[in-house]
Amino acid sequence: MSYSPHALLHLQPRPPPQPPLCFGSIPFPSQSLTQFKKFRKSNFSLKLYNNGSKSGVFGRTSGVIRSSVAEESNGAAEQKPKQQAVVKRPYPFHEIELKWQCYWEENRTFRTPDEIDTSKPKYYVLDMFPYPSGAGLHVGHPLGYTATDILARFKRMQGYNVLHPMGWDAFGLPAEQYAIETGTHPKITTLKNIDRFRSQLKSLGFSYDWDREISTTEPEYYRWTQWIFLQLLKRGLAYQAEVPVNWCPALGTVLANEEVIDGLSERGGHPVIRKPMKQWMLKITAYADRLLDDLDDLDWPESIKEMQRNWIGRSEGAEMEFPILSSDGLERGTKITIYTTRPDTIFGATYLVVAPEHPLLSTFVSTAQRETVEEYIDLASRKSDLERTELQKEKTGVFSGCYAKNPVNGEAVPIWVADYVLGSYGTGAIMAVPAHDTRDFEFASKFDIPIRWVVMPDDKNISGSKKAYSGEGTVINSSNSTLALDINDLSSKEAASKVIDWAEKTTHGKKKVNFKLRDWLFARQRYWGEPIPVVFLDDTGETVPILETELPLTLPELDDFSPTGTGEPPLSKAVSWVKTKDPLSGKPARRETSTMPQWAGSCWYYLRFMDPKNSEELVEKRKEMYWNQVDVYVGGAEHAVLHLLYSRFWHKVLYDIGAVSTKEPFKCVINQGIILGEVQYIAYKDSDGNFISADSGTAVEHQQEIIPEEKVMKSGDSFVLKDNPDICLIARSHKMSKSRGNVVNPDDVVSEYGADSLRLYEMFMGPLRDSKTWNTSGIEGVHRFLGRTWRLVVGSPLSDGTFKDGTVVTDGEPTLEQLRSLHKCIAKVTEEIEATRFNTGISAMMEFLNAAYKWQNHPRLVIEAFVLLLSPYAPHMAEELWFRLGHSKSLAYEPFPKADPAYLKESTIVLPVQINGKTRGTIQVEETCSEEDAFQLATQDEKLSKYLDGKSIKKRIFVPGKILNVILDRENVKAAAR
Repeated sequence: MSYSPHALLHLQPRPPPQPPLCFGSIPFPSQSLTQFKKFRKSNFSLKLYNNGSKSGVFGRTSGVIRSSVAEESNGAAEQKPKQQAVVKRPYPFHEIELKWQCYWEENRTFRTPDEIDTSKPKYYVLDMFPYPSGAGLHVGHPLGYTATDILARFKRMQGYNVLHPMGWDAFGLPAEQYAIETGTHPKITTLKNIDRFRSQLKSLGFSYDWDREISTTEPEYYRWTQWIFLQLLKRGLAYQAEVPVNWCPALGTVLANEEVIDGLSERGGHPVIRKPMKQWMLKITAYADRLLDDLDDLDWPESIKEMQRNWIGRSEGAEMEFPILSSDGLERGTKITIYTTRPDTIFGATYLVVAPEHPLLSTFVSTAQRETVEEYIDLASRKSDLERTELQKEKTGVFSGCYAKNPVNGEAVPIWVADYVLGSYGTGAIMAVPAHDTRDFEFASKFDIPIRWVVMPDDKNISGSKKAYSGEGTVINSSNSTLALDINDLSSKEAASKVIDWAEKTTHGKKKVNFKLRDWLFARQRYWGEPIPVVFLDDTGETVPILETELPLTLPELDDFSPTGTGEPPLSKAVSWVKTKDPLSGKPARRETSTMPQWAGSCWYYLRFMDPKNSEELVEKRKEMYWNQVDVYVGGAEHAVLHLLYSRFWHKVLYDIGAVSTKEPFKCVINQGIILGEVQYIAYKDSDGNFISADSGTAVEHQQEIIPEEKVMKSGDSFVLKDNPDICLIARSHKMSKSRGNVVNPDDVVSEYGADSLRLYEMFMGPLRDSKTWNTSGIEGVHRFLGRTWRLVVGSPLSDGTFKDGTVVTDGEPTLEQLRSLHKCIAKVTEEIEATRFNTGISAMMEFLNAAYKWQNHPRLVIEAFVLLLSPYAPHMAEELWFRLGHSKSLAYEPFPKADPAYLKESTIVLPVQINGKTRGTIQVEETCSEEDAFQLATQDEKLSKYLDGKSIKKRIFVPGKILNVILDRENVKAAAR
């Protein structure tokens, strides 16, 4: 078992030997005690002892942190430790949290058995696979983990079979680069990082089933990743092709487009070039339609679904052929095929654009332009696809020196080479219609190419604009009687359809559905990844899959896993591993030396959690059919078009081969917001060191200085210096990162406030899906709430800061007011957990606590229900209070309280009060209020009392729940009115 570093802060000198610890009627597990003792370094031990009570619960320390390092006199004499001041805490989180984490671990409280009662409903709640880095967690990480833990605990208490596992996406470039830099094998650093992450997660009390823990680096796991690859290969969905890739010489590997920023590698900032390489590809495009259509039925954020729709980029249009012309204007016999979504604008095409990597470019570029074109191709090779297609960037290009013929009007149009067209999209060539496409318009304007309008907007006001019009309208200037094609005066849709019909009849083109989605580049020239399970025959080069019975193909141990510098992967250095034989024919062969990308292992891990120890199949059919889809999947929006799309693709393939029973893996996806670092207040100073207000026009030109929060105050909507309110400051928050120095370590927060306070604060900061700014001082509020909860149940602390055993609750019957407060809280907390509005659920509990502090007695029935409500949020405190309330078992499976509708009705009404038939005011009364009680309330009302005090009353008319009418002498009424 791993303990968080904060536990070490509470080590104390060894006490004398004590009797065995017990937990209520259940002996506290001896193994846990053994684990505690592991912390006993030479002079330190955890101060745990039996307090002599019958229950045998943990004795309570005084909160004193004492050093037992001996002070020596003359180098020998041992002195007694100096007495330290008593540390008083709102509640003893430093004791109870470690205690209950040990209990949960030893009793495997949250284990989901392999064999379960399938008649019960199931709930599968999952966090996106974390990558365990050496930096460990920062306080932004537990946001989503806490949310899923609340849901998991809540559903267990509602009687569901809950699957809530954790594992590690541990292959990939970061671990390999660190290994190269330090000379440490990536396996060693990966295991170390996993241990750190696991320790931190356990210190936060998350109810994961650690028996199901998996890592993508385990051969028992990636055996099935390799098995899935073989299924893709069998179905023709895995293939090799020579494609232009992002090659980083410094890292020695191919990078995905998303890993390249401004021509540099995201990792390390090294130059990246484009070059053709033979690579493994996965045919995700074969599933493009299904990936698009099935989005509609998913309970996902609409923004994520829209990102996937745009990434898939389905479009309907036409492929048209433009014959290439020789220098004398004759057709060469070679044609450029373009793809367009606007065939209705073909008469407005005044030039063509081909991608720098277009395969025909070298065959038609003119001699005069060849050197210029080659220089441009080299320049374009250094840019990523994302950079090249950035809408805001200035358009660049060069003329090829050659022309093509527009098939609909016979015009010769110049062929340009420009990097805003990608060889990987469509045909790698476009017809440019500058009047009706913004990019083409910008390009044509820059290079003085003719612009011809062929679509008239229905809104005449737009037609006068000097910008491109990309919408639809009525077609103009689009007729050729010689070719019998006239689309003038047709709508854009009618014209497009007519052009396609004409093209298919004349063999100049055809209707085409296209996708922006490209096949998945599935090879990496790295060491730290899953080996690809194929061999290549030496004599023929034929690709042969290895037998499924030989899986896993394990990664060989290498001492030198640095890049080769030649493009050959590091695995090529494992010569004895590379050289092999085809198991069927016995012919000499060599293994594939590229490895799978990091995304491979995370594509299907949610399935393995259902059956993690199965050595016979990916997942047992019966278990997969029960656990079905992941009910709630929580993670960052940055995975929208990579992990989530790749997982959906693999899942659909597995569905097609009968390995899974559902078409989609994740029923509901929730993206948690980002926790930003604490606000930094920035002031500007001139060259003489004088402060300049940030709202002055010249402030940003001067040096900056970060101002401590205690020297800042708010003035209106601005922040100013306390000592000089005329100086406005800039307040900024940034995403937490080591480079900015704004990372908050959760271990530090747990040490000072406890895990429950951290959990509660992260949920209380605001809606789960919103980004929010960390404020360490803000945690004080929820910490005080937990302290007040503790004292409500346990009582006030003793003079030394410790607390008595047991509780101060009473066994009497609760009052109607208490039951109403409780059930109102139950209803609100239940509703808000189910809607993942955790912050407002906490607010409801705070309101209850405020009401409870006004009661003279605190009935057990009410307090126990409140403890159960609190338990998903603050499980350590709730477990301890539950135990103190006399229960011998964990509350993890106790039924979650249900609100009784009878107590949710409004108990009071507004009763109008009339004096001699005229309404003079209202009073708040119980629905069952008697006439006498209503009258007494009226006499106490400030507004009504002036009519009633000392007055002669003839009679009272009372209609329960409707009205109270008091009849007075008229003179009395007039006097009161005056």
